Amino acid sequence: MDLDETLRELRQAAVPAFADAVFIHLADPLPVGTERSAAPLVLRLHSAERAVPSAPHADSASYADAASSPLPEVAQRVEPGGGGRLAELLRDGRPAFGDAPGNAPAVAELLAAGTDPPGALPPGHRLIIAPLHGSHHVMGTVVLLRGTHRPVFTGDDLLVASQLATHTALGVQKAVMYGHEAAVADTLQHTMLPSSLPEPTGIRLASRYLPASKTAQVGGDWYDAIPLPGNRVALIVGDVMGHSMTSAAIMGQLRTIVQTLAGLDLPPNEVLHHLDEQAQRLGSDHIATCLYAIYDPISHRLLMANAGHPPAVLLHEDGRAEVLGIPPGAPIGVGGVVFESVEMAAPTGATLVLYTDGLVESRDTDIGSGVEALRVRLQSTARGLASLEVLCDHVLGTLGPGTRDDDIALLTARFEGFPPDSVGYWFLAPHPMTAGQARRLTRRALRRWGLEALVDPTELMVSEIVTNAVRFASRPLSLRLLRTDVLRCEVTDDSPQVPRMRQPGLGDESGRGLQLVNQLALRWGATRVSSGKVVWFEQKIPSK
Repeated sequence: MDLDETLRELRQAAVPAFADAVFIHLADPLPVGTERSAAPLVLRLHSAERAVPSAPHADSASYADAASSPLPEVAQRVEPGGGGRLAELLRDGRPAFGDAPGNAPAVAELLAAGTDPPGALPPGHRLIIAPLHGSHHVMGTVVLLRGTHRPVFTGDDLLVASQLATHTALGVQKAVMYGHEAAVADTLQHTMLPSSLPEPTGIRLASRYLPASKTAQVGGDWYDAIPLPGNRVALIVGDVMGHSMTSAAIMGQLRTIVQTLAGLDLPPNEVLHHLDEQAQRLGSDHIATCLYAIYDPISHRLLMANAGHPPAVLLHEDGRAEVLGIPPGAPIGVGGVVFESVEMAAPTGATLVLYTDGLVESRDTDIGSGVEALRVRLQSTARGLASLEVLCDHVLGTLGPGTRDDDIALLTARFEGFPPDSVGYWFLAPHPMTAGQARRLTRRALRRWGLEALVDPTELMVSEIVTNAVRFASRPLSLRLLRTDVLRCEVTDDSPQVPRMRQPGLGDESGRGLQLVNQLALRWGATRVSSGKVVWFEQKIPSK
């Protein structure tokens, strides 16, 4: 699977046991697939190997002859002409002696410019040209040389050269195909990972993705952070089993499904349940692990469910590291599994570390030992690391040397929360006087925050949205005001009917509320959630 290793083994097999020197030219670029390129073939010298003469015996007279007739150099770049002898040999695919009738022009093309082949080469069968033929293309050529201190090549040596060239060509073709597939899979995986993380209020995020070593194919690791209604954020990390382009493609599909389910604002256990159902539709051979968490910066709570994934580690502000005991559940794709959501405190200043098994598992370490080693490292060294970026680099920097068999996805989240004096939260019964009550509560909150300039437009928009919610709600609705870098208002009710902005006619008595909101708000939207819907809008806070 490794091009350099394949050619190194060829050089070791050929020199000095079979030849005194070997020169390997490869097509530039190396062909991939079955399609033939219209561009002319170009060969470049990839590598060479020369035998180092050992000290001669006293009765050896051939050593002096070898030293006086050094082996010639070869061309660094060759462009075989379409009708030339070298092109004919490459198309034929069989090894040939360099001194065979009619082969002198081919030898002249392969030897360095300015070298006269007949004078540079000793007489006899001392040069073999062995083309490298793949399944559909010429991959290159091998030149084998012998000096005058050893016997000339024989007909049997042509068979040996043919075997060496055949095995080398197959190895080169495999390496090229593998490299092409790995590059495509790696590009596919990187384009499916988030290009950047969101910056929601109340939480700081940082991430890293570390590909596997060159000896392993690309995997299906991913991470994500998705803003949810109410300034909450979903934190996800997952891993599709296997290493191939298929794993990367399945990862992309599962990540898209998770994003869609997150938009429905379902609890973590329901997200994993629906993800498991969708994964089974993709095929029973595709198994994945996933950990899904929702952080609420206002209530300072964390809701989490696990589908066979390594446990998260919570690094407290005092430096204590804790492995969160969430029931692991079965992996995604198994089917018929009940997932469990666990709620816990998310203390301000604590950092949640989510990762894939490549960080804690290797050939020499099982997952349990690796997780405990990670916890110990974080507890002993991560307390003074204020920056999440530095923390991510520190976690990856603790990896031991050696070959990694799996990718690593790492997502860290530091909980900052919302200050209580920046939140206004009320439950309102749905009746005709609710809109007026909502206006009064909004006015008091804005004046308490020193936002008198926003009182009138905010009251108007709150009144329109609450009035619409009262029409459809059957249970108490909620009004929430959040003061961050913007002023955000959220109205939640139990009706799944999402309001849509429309153009009212001249005689219509309704339909103008959202038109006003659209004109006055910096931005607004409506989102279905598991318990109904949330209609929200934001306003820019004026500078003092």
